[in-house]
Amino acid sequence: MSENRPFKLSVLDLAPIPQMGDAQEAFRRSLALAKFAEQSGYHRYWLAEHHNMPGIASAATSVLIGYLAAHTHHLRLGSGGVMLPNHSPLVIAEQFGTLESLYPGRIDLGIGRAPGSDPTTMHALRRDTSVLREEHFPEDVRQLITWFDAPANEHFNVQPVPGIGLQVPIWLLGSSMYSAQLAAKLGLPFAFASHFAPDVISQAIALYREAFVPSSRLSHPYVMIGVNIIAAESRARARYLFTSQQQQFINLRRGVPGKLPEPIETMDKIWTPAEKFGVERALSLSLVGDLATIMHGLETLQHQYQVDEMIVNGQIYDNDARIYSYQLAMEAHQAIHRLSA
Repeated sequence: MSENRPFKLSVLDLAPIPQMGDAQEAFRRSLALAKFAEQSGYHRYWLAEHHNMPGIASAATSVLIGYLAAHTHHLRLGSGGVMLPNHSPLVIAEQFGTLESLYPGRIDLGIGRAPGSDPTTMHALRRDTSVLREEHFPEDVRQLITWFDAPANEHFNVQPVPGIGLQVPIWLLGSSMYSAQLAAKLGLPFAFASHFAPDVISQAIALYREAFVPSSRLSHPYVMIGVNIIAAESRARARYLFTSQQQQFINLRRGVPGKLPEPIETMDKIWTPAEKFGVERALSLSLVGDLATIMHGLETLQHQYQVDEMIVNGQIYDNDARIYSYQLAMEAHQAIHRLSA
């Protein structure tokens, strides 16, 4: 195996609500994980916007970012991502301008093009679906960049306060060639949602790197990929813990999204052969096992994609087990870097 270049490791938190818990418990769990991530060397910690999802508590993404930032010290926090079609650029610029003003140098704005919800929920968000055309998304992204990169004394007829000139880092997130191409065109870092949609990961990364245009924000391509990691003291224990995420994914595909289920001994009685195929394909970028398994998996992924960063998702029912999984992931990451050094 050829030498891999160094990569950073980060956390993606969907603020899962456990089967027997509520949003308040999910927030406590997120805070415990954020504090652990800060202490153990994770580079950044992102939260994702979802709506009308009984098992995900991070709908008010910027509010939750502020809560975690207030209880940590230096950890980078951000959105992975905010679904821009749900909002006006002005509102997002104001929210993240406020966060950057409160916690300078610690805030990321990752944005996506998907609505993060169903059509009924989109209507409840009071967004006219006729304006959710692809051509509006690049304009909205450019507007955010214009505000954040403007000189402090520049005047706009409408401007975010705070927000002007705060240089909030903007990322483009996606699982398609469209998002890869736009990130390259605008000279922005690109995060690929391979933790649930890995089908075109190779093509998207290649397109982004080949088409990348340097900008005042970024001189070279910067790629992050999403990876599911379920790590435990044994492979059998990790496979058992993974069944929570597998069940939740099936429920979502069946149109009955719910809270994060407790793990079960076997999935055989839960899914049909077709569902098993679909779930395993969607979650194929998942590392499930003990420390050695995770280390080998991270090395293999980095050998294949040579990314700058990996962001780890771990939908684990028990929060102690979840934190231990992130501990093992970081131990594997650190061991890889020691060996390469």
